[in-house]
Formats: sequence, structure tokens, C-alpha cells
Amino acid sequence: MTELYTNHSEREKAYLIGIDTKQNGEAATSMLELCELLKTAGGELFDCVIQNRKSVDPQLCIGRGKLIEIKAIIDENEIDIAIFDIELSASQINNITAILGIPVIDRTVLILDIFALRAKTSEGKLQVELAQLKHKYNNLRGKGISLSRQGGGIGTRGPGETQLESDQRHIKRRLDKIEDDLEKVVGRRTELRRNRERNQYKTISLVGYTNAGKSTLFNTLTHSEVYAQNQLFATLDPTTRALTLPKGNEVILVDTVGFIRNLPHFLINAFKSTLEEVVLSDLVLLVCDFSDPDCFRQQEITLEILKELGYESDVVKVYNKCDLVDDTTAAADGFTISSTTGEGLDFLRNKISEKLFPAKINILLKLPYDQGKILSELRSKDCIIEEKYYENYQIVEICIDKEDLYVYNKFITNDYL
Repeated sequence: MTELYTNHSEREKAYLIGIDTKQNGEAATSMLELCELLKTAGGELFDCVIQNRKSVDPQLCIGRGKLIEIKAIIDENEIDIAIFDIELSASQINNITAILGIPVIDRTVLILDIFALRAKTSEGKLQVELAQLKHKYNNLRGKGISLSRQGGGIGTRGPGETQLESDQRHIKRRLDKIEDDLEKVVGRRTELRRNRERNQYKTISLVGYTNAGKSTLFNTLTHSEVYAQNQLFATLDPTTRALTLPKGNEVILVDTVGFIRNLPHFLINAFKSTLEEVVLSDLVLLVCDFSDPDCFRQQEITLEILKELGYESDVVKVYNKCDLVDDTTAAADGFTISSTTGEGLDFLRNKISEKLFPAKINILLKLPYDQGKILSELRSKDCIIEEKYYENYQIVEICIDKEDLYVYNKFITNDYL
């Protein structure tokens, strides 16, 4: 199928446009991200503007007068494209394009364009095309009357489908095919995961804001050479490598796609097969760029997306790039590291080992025979070493994690087997 969004080899000169309805600083931060997205996509920034408004104009997003001002700047400076830092409807794009006279896209399409550049594996390419098609499908209805007519006039009228219906049908057919193909990928990934579980491998996922340094940390911990650059969405396809912890335990480390504010919901759904690795992980390392002034807001966004994905297990906060920060006291709820200098990495490895493989202890339990439920739980955990039966109770020797000792406190005994 023909690519929905074409990637140009020449650098396009872009004018970035934002809107601020809350005036809380979020719009300015989001605009800085849009500038980085443009840079990652290979575009050239001419200028950017943010208009303060009480609400978004349903027809033009921003004011008509402001658009006319921008139109004059575009004509004078031969600007190639206008990019809005807000998701636009198809009708808004049509209306704005009619005024500006150049191509108009929004933040979502720019992200999709970057994803198309970054996807290397067949799974990544399928997920990108799925996201592009869903975006196109959702915006078809705003294309206007040109897609609602069945034909060109006399001699073409009849009970046939409209152009809109035809386009929707073709897209739906392709969506179904891609989703079927991705289901097969999910099946293969599930089988790999089962093999890991059978071999008792635990899984750790690196998550965080894009450009937080996840791939650099991944490479440093696993001695790999995964592509890592100081740019947004440098890594798109998930990568797994073996990681040996200080006590010799081997785990699987997974590097995932980075998150970003205002990440469209359909984009998360499109990458569900990839992000499923996060949900099923034994441990998540939330990597933050500690040198970024917006570090804690980015952390909140990542936690919100994790919650949306359904991940509710252990999250360890890792504050990366601490070598670029003078004061690290604000990172008291996590671990400060530097993926480039190696600072804090040995401590991080030890803490991961403690969390996934806590110290074991042997204890004796004196269990009355009415405590069959506890005995059943112990057997299911395969932690019973030996057991001996007496008239009113039984003595059971078990090996458990130290942190679980409190569960059995009232049954602990010094009796011998």
C-alpha cells in the first residue's frame, strides 16, 4: 500500500503554531518539544508562535486575524509547511490550508512521520502503518463534500457507494489485515515469553520519556550497541538482551519506545503488542532525564501512561544524567545514575538484584492441621524443604524471602523436625 505520509529528503522550512488556553506554562514546554520533534524529522525551524486564547476555535484553531498575519510571513519567507502543536480535525486542516496556502499538519502527523523514519523491523513498520491508517480513518469524515458524492454528475448517479464509503472500506480492509499480522507477531512474542518463564527468567523493562537516555543505559548495562542518539524516538522497535546481575542471576532487559506528552491514544493502542512487554514485566525502571527542568512533569506523564496500559507492579525511579546536575537531593525517591560516566550503576545493579532475588532464609513452622490453606500456598510456591507430622500439628521447614517473613511470624517455632 502507498505510504500515507511521504518523507522528504530535503529540509523543509517550517512555521510552528501553538495555542495556550490555560496559560500555565505547559504550552511553552510543549512547543519546545515540537521544535525537537521537527529537528528529529529533519525539518528546519523558521519560527514559532503561541496564541493565548480562552478556547480553541472550532473552525480555525486560532484566530483568523492571527492566521492572516502568519500567511504574510509565510509568503515573504517562502515557508514550506505549517505545523500545529495541537491535534487538528480534518475540517480545521482544510480551513487553515485554504488561508495559509501551504501544507498544514499537526503534532500527531509529525510524530507518525518520525515513527515511519525510525521503524526498522517488520513489526515496527506494521505498527506505524496501523497508527497512520487509524489516524487517516478517524479524519476522513472531515474531508468535506468532495468525498460525499457518488459521481461527477449526469450519467454517474446511482445506488453505488460514495467516495467516503469507498475510502473507509479500503482502509478498514487494510486495518484488518495489519491487525491479523500483528496478532501473529503477538503469538510469537507470547511463546518467547513462555520460554523465558519456563526457564525462570525475570524481565525488566526500561520506560520513560523519549530522550531520557534509556537506550544508552540499556547499552551500558548489557554491553550492547543498540542505536542511541540525543534525539526524540531514537528507539522505536523493542530490543531485548540478557543482563547478568552481581550475584550471577541472569535476567532479560527490554528497551521500549519512549513516551511524550499528548501522545495520541490510538498510537498507544497501535503499539500495544510492543508495550505489552512492559505490562508483563517483573520490574520497570522508569528512566528520567534529571538534567531536564521538566523532569518531574515528564515522570508524571510516564506514570500516567503506565497506568493506562494497566501496569500496577513495582516501578523503580532512575534519575539519569546526574553528572549534569549539581544538587541531587530532589531525587531521594529513586536512584541517581549517569549512563555515560557509569556513576551509580553498580548500586543500581545491586538494588535490582535485591528486588528480584531477595535474600532467602530457612525457618520452621508449627502448623495446626486446620491451617491447610497455608500449607497449600507453601506447596504452590515450591518452598517446602521438609515436613513432619505429629498428633495435633505438623512441623514444616521452608525457605522463603526475608521480606516475606512477617507473613508466618505467629507460626515460627524452634522445635526440631
